[in-house]
Amino acid sequence: MGSFWYYCLAVLFVLLAIAALATNLFSLPGNWFIVGLTLLFALFVRQSAGEGMNWYCVATVVGLAVLGEVIELAAGAAGAAKSGGSRRGMVLAVVGAMIGSIAGTFLGVFIPVPIVGSLVGAVGGGGVGAFAGAYLGEYWKGRSEDQRLAVGWAALVGRVLGTVGKLGIGAIMVVVAAVDAFVN
Repeated sequence: MGSFWYYCLAVLFVLLAIAALATNLFSLPGNWFIVGLTLLFALFVRQSAGEGMNWYCVATVVGLAVLGEVIELAAGAAGAAKSGGSRRGMVLAVVGAMIGSIAGTFLGVFIPVPIVGSLVGAVGGGGVGAFAGAYLGEYWKGRSEDQRLAVGWAALVGRVLGTVGKLGIGAIMVVVAAVDAFVN
């Protein structure tokens, strides 16, 4: 493949990786989508000189994706464990976070900053949804008002911190893969 087509595909790869990164806001496995795109690019896209994405880059991207999952899980679990949340509350917190992220994205368009408004809405909506889900789960479990509020706040903080951490790792993944795709 000639250099022109290689770089066209590299630009497409980066754009798709950025779109995949954004899916993290909706509680989807965006970082793993980036891993899949990186693997496909490494396997199938080569320049005429036989150069393409380095397999060390693919391994680095996989390692970063695992780190992102650990950060997200640790942030949520730490808050829930500290506040004594039940399994039911945490399951409903995850469901609430997904619904809240989607609703927040649409409500974020009312924040008058293009793109940033939707991102803030998605992260904030995910946090509010996690709070609501955890609160309802603890209510269902028969916990006191103080316990419900404590678990809800822990779910909110854990969700926001986990999402921010996972997005940061995902952004690093996109940069690492993009640099390797263009500098070979």
